[in-house]
Amino acid sequence: MTTSWTVSRVLRDRNARLYLTGVVVSGFGTSALWLASGVWVKDLTGSDGLAALCLLAMWAPTLAGPVLGTLADRVRRRPLLIGGSLLLAALLPVLVWVDSAADVWLVLAVLLVYGATGVVHDAAESALVAAAVDPALLGDFNGLRMTAGEGTKLLAPLAGAGLYTVYGGPAVALLDAGTFVLAALLYARLRVAEARTGPRTPATAEGARALWRHPLLRSLVVAGGAAMFFAGVSGAQVYAVVDALGRPASYAGVLAAVQGAGSVLAGLVSGAALRRLGERRFAAHGMALTAVAAALRAVPDEAVALTCSAAIGAGLPCVLIAALTAVQREVPGPLLGRAVATANTLVFAPNVAGLALGAALVGPVGHRPVLLALGAAQLAGPVQRLLRASRTAARSPSDASPA
Repeated sequence: MTTSWTVSRVLRDRNARLYLTGVVVSGFGTSALWLASGVWVKDLTGSDGLAALCLLAMWAPTLAGPVLGTLADRVRRRPLLIGGSLLLAALLPVLVWVDSAADVWLVLAVLLVYGATGVVHDAAESALVAAAVDPALLGDFNGLRMTAGEGTKLLAPLAGAGLYTVYGGPAVALLDAGTFVLAALLYARLRVAEARTGPRTPATAEGARALWRHPLLRSLVVAGGAAMFFAGVSGAQVYAVVDALGRPASYAGVLAAVQGAGSVLAGLVSGAALRRLGERRFAAHGMALTAVAAALRAVPDEAVALTCSAAIGAGLPCVLIAALTAVQREVPGPLLGRAVATANTLVFAPNVAGLALGAALVGPVGHRPVLLALGAAQLAGPVQRLLRASRTAARSPSDASPA
């Protein structure tokens, strides 16, 4: 089964096509606002710290994922997606009234609600996708979702920056609001039969228990958290890598774009790779590629740096796609919203700790020893654990992945 054939199968599926279009539309607005909000606050206040708080405000609600994800299990998910999109479409125009440093609190408050709504949205979307898309195509769908999201990130920040430069922050907020109106219209066209849910749905902690009790899900979520921790440590070295190349700090944007291109490619081939390798081996291969690439970034050569950025972009999504696909397949529908949100918290929260550790080490230790140690630690730790678990599962069919 070729990659192009399975991609076309996904795109012929009406629900999958509508979902992916919604991802592109709303993701474009989100990526544009992500960059413009920080620049906007910086221009209003002159403070780098307040500008950084914009990203923190959007990201922080992920820590409350297990609680927020419960909402996706207690109400019908399609109306929740529509309502969440319309909520943001109505809220974002409030930013039109921001015109001084005294109004920055309003930007941060809107971004905090934005982030919390995004956590609920991701949980509801992933749970609904599991019911709406052929289970055999989930890996392909999640890969295409990654491709669509990363492809959007290559263009939207530039568009947001250009729109901000010409018309200011309110224009970017209105653009983002418009994308959510379009997304709501797309979600309204979905054809999904949903079981009724209610307040008697099991407690929030059941999502975490569902992940921990399942050997496959436990290993993949732990590996995903480790991958994002190491990615944080590696990401904190990027400006030192750029400095070693003799390039200005803005060159980090080039490396980020190349990394995004690698993620686009990974998304296109992930479905076929998951079927061939299974979730654990697919994740292990991706982490191994990321580990080797992170270590080779210690080499002060521009061609090597670009190649390593592409390799990291291609390798890192493997464990994320494998974990999400396995959760969608293995967790029962009534628990799936909170399980997805809990998994996202466990996977992405370590990235912050990794960034902090990497930032603390790059000065006194230097980026080269950190990157070499990072690659070795990944290969000797999570990669080996995933491969051992994969071999154990192959000997025990009851624990094997259905991929």
